[in-house]
Amino acid sequence: MNERIAPPWAWLDIPAPHQRAFMDNGRWDERTIADLAYELTDEDPECVAFIEGASRMTRAELVADAEALAAALHGRGLRPGDVIAFQMPNWREAAVINLAAALSGLIVNPIVPIYRDHEVSQMLGDCRARAIFVPTSFRACDFAAMAARIQAGLPDLAHIFTVRGEGAGDYAALLAEGRDTVFMRPRVDPLGVKMVLYTSGTTGRPKGVLHSHVTLSFILKRSGVHWGVRAGEALLMPSPVTHISGFANGLEAPLVCGTRTVLMESWDATAALELIGRHAIVGTVAATPFLVELAAAARGTGNRLPGFRFFACGGAAIPNDVIPMANAAFADCRAFRVFGASEVPLVTFGWPHDEALAATTDGQIVDYEVRVVDADDNNLPPGQEGEILARGPGMMMGYADAGQTAEAITADGFFRTGDLGIRSVEGALTITGRKKDLIIRGGENISAKEIEDVLHSHPAVREASVVAMPHVRLGEGVCAYIIAHGPIPAPEELAAHVASSGLAKQKIPERFEFVEDFPRTASGKVRKDELRAAIRAMLAAC
Repeated sequence: MNERIAPPWAWLDIPAPHQRAFMDNGRWDERTIADLAYELTDEDPECVAFIEGASRMTRAELVADAEALAAALHGRGLRPGDVIAFQMPNWREAAVINLAAALSGLIVNPIVPIYRDHEVSQMLGDCRARAIFVPTSFRACDFAAMAARIQAGLPDLAHIFTVRGEGAGDYAALLAEGRDTVFMRPRVDPLGVKMVLYTSGTTGRPKGVLHSHVTLSFILKRSGVHWGVRAGEALLMPSPVTHISGFANGLEAPLVCGTRTVLMESWDATAALELIGRHAIVGTVAATPFLVELAAAARGTGNRLPGFRFFACGGAAIPNDVIPMANAAFADCRAFRVFGASEVPLVTFGWPHDEALAATTDGQIVDYEVRVVDADDNNLPPGQEGEILARGPGMMMGYADAGQTAEAITADGFFRTGDLGIRSVEGALTITGRKKDLIIRGGENISAKEIEDVLHSHPAVREASVVAMPHVRLGEGVCAYIIAHGPIPAPEELAAHVASSGLAKQKIPERFEFVEDFPRTASGKVRKDELRAAIRAMLAAC
C-alpha cells in the first residue's frame, strides 16, 4: 500500500474564513448526505430515489449498497480523507459511490467522461486520488485501459475499479465483498472537504474546486423552495452527474430534498419527452441546448408536457427569444435562465413567474452577496457593467491550490467570477461577457491556453490563439487563429495533432483561421476580444 501523504489542501482552514459567519448564524444544515439518507430511509424505505432505464433503486436499496461498498473500500485500505475519483456516465452506481464516500469520510473527485489521458492524469495527480471508478467501456472508449495507462505515472493511485465489468476489482464484486463485512461508520465532519471538482482555468492548469458537505445542500434546499419542488417529485437529469449541476441536482437532491432522479445516459429530446410523461417529471436543471431541443421536440410531436413545471438553464449564451419560444411549446412549464459556476453554484435562481425577466436576464440573486466592480474593485451602481464578485453560503471552500485561491478570493471573501455583467434595481443579474479566456461549449469550460499549448508544439505553427466562436447548438465552439511557419498546414492535419495529444475531442478546434499577425495591444498582448468579434462577424455574414 502506498504511503499516505497530506492532501494538497492541507493548508486550508476549516471552515474557511469567508465561511465562518454562515456556521455561526446557523444558515447551514450541518448534516451530511449520509445522515440525511438514513433519516429519509427511516421515513419511507421503499420510496424510489433513482430511476435509470428499466432499473429502479429505492432509498433502502441505495443505503444498503452504499454500506456494502463503504465496507469493501475500507477493506481495500481506503481511509477517511482519501480521494476516490469516478469518471462515470449517468448510471445509478454513481449515486452509490457518492453516498458510500459520504458514509466513509472519503472525498469524491467526479470527472466528466469526455476527458482523456491528459486531463484525467492531471486531475488524479493533483488531488492525489487513491482510487478511481470507471466503466469498462463507454461510447467506444476503453476507460479501464486508459486508467491502466496513466496509473504508472500516478504513484498515489492504488486502485482502479471498474463498473459493469467483471473480476475482483469490479463494482459488483465489491458489493458482494462488502455485504459480508461489518462496517463501523466513522464520524465525518460536515464542514470538512467532501468533493474536489476540477474546472478549466485560463492558464490551462485545472483548478480543484473544494466543497464541504454543507455548501451544495444549502443551494439545493433553497433552490428547491424557490422553484416549488416538493419531496417525492421526480426530476430529470440529462446533464453529466460528474458536472456540478448534474452532481448536485442529480445525485444529491434525492437525499437533500427527498426528490427522485430520472437519469439519462445520453441526451435525446424525443426520449426525454417520453420519460417526462412516464415518470411525471416536474422539472430539470440543464444546459440551454437541451431546452431548445426539448421545446422543438414538443412542438414537432404536439406533446406539450402537462405537469412539467420548470426548466432552469444556463452554461451558454442564451438569446432573449429562447425562453418565450420554449414556454410557448409547453402547457405548464416555465423556463428561466440561471447563473453560477462550480465555485459559486447558483448565484441566481431564475424568474419562474416573470417571463420578461426570465428571458432577458440571467436570474434573480438569492442568498449571495453580489458586487459589480470596475478594474480597481470599486463598486458600480445598478445598470453599469463590471466584473461580478459573489460571496454566499453555497460558495466553495477554496481551490486545492493555495495560490489559485488567493488569486480568486478577495480579502473579504468574495469570489472573482471573471464574468462581466450588470445588476438591475430589481436584483436581476445579466451576464454581458467574460474577462476569463475560457470557452464554454455546451456548459463545459474549455481552456484556450491548453489547446494553444498543443498547437504550438506542431512544427508548422509559429503562433496560435484560440477563442470562442458562436455555435448554434452549443452556444460556443472552438476557433483557432494560426500564424504559420512557411506553408499553411491543412486544418485536418492540425485537428489530428490536437486529437493525438490526448485532449478530449470537444477541445479539437472546429475551425482554423490563418492570418499573418494577430491584433495586439501596445505591449504586444493578443487582442482576443477582436479575434472573437472577427469570427462572429465572419459567421454572421455566411
